[in-house]
Amino acid sequence: MDVDDIESVNVGGLKTACISRKQLVEIIQGVADGYDRSSGNSKPFVIFDSNGHGVSLANADSSFMNALSQADLIHADGQSIVSMSKWIDGPNIPERSATTDTIHDIPMFNSRVMRHYLLGGKETVVNECAKILSEKYDNFLVAGKHNGFFDRSNCESVIQEINESNTDVLWVGLGKPLEQKWIIENKSKLNVPVIITCGGCYNYITGDYSRAPEWLQNLGLEWLHRALTEPRKFLWRYITTNPHSIYCVLKHKSR
Repeated sequence: MDVDDIESVNVGGLKTACISRKQLVEIIQGVADGYDRSSGNSKPFVIFDSNGHGVSLANADSSFMNALSQADLIHADGQSIVSMSKWIDGPNIPERSATTDTIHDIPMFNSRVMRHYLLGGKETVVNECAKILSEKYDNFLVAGKHNGFFDRSNCESVIQEINESNTDVLWVGLGKPLEQKWIIENKSKLNVPVIITCGGCYNYITGDYSRAPEWLQNLGLEWLHRALTEPRKFLWRYITTNPHSIYCVLKHKSR
């Protein structure tokens, strides 16, 4: 899929791509295939995710909104973004492309072996995640991994390790808004084809967090499942950010 042909819609101030799960994988694969690592002029293709929590945070934090605006592509990680895109004139987002699905979709939708670097999470979690993915998919090669507990102001050794891994895709799971800001601050030093944010994705793969039943996901209520199963982590977040994200979408729609 040609990146230049992607339609988008402004959902809560974020230019969000109107693409399917399979199209997102095609974009990632196409960028990785066309990347010239040796040229010295190639720049990473930066992919950020959007959900209700992200829309709310971005509209409350101008530095986060600025970081998001520098993405090459923003995809709809949350079902609420898909639903709210239908309130806005113009193209709609056909389906949700949750990052927790995308990391599986890449090896499932194409047979090419791709190299992946997993950054973020606890040491035990990222190690277990790497083991699960590499054992499940013959074409998911873990080029490297590093936990999320490193000095953000002095991370040259981490960046060097990522570059030396020759990864096709760099997954960054540091949580919003840190992961987006870190990527923008360091993308000029990273010689990788694709960088994509993934939040707490590793914890879902390892089973530390449980995903909602598919019928709840389809109703856009995965947030409710998270709030009820992990109330200390998610309940207050969703009580405050869900209404605010709706307000933000309506505010930008009226402009």
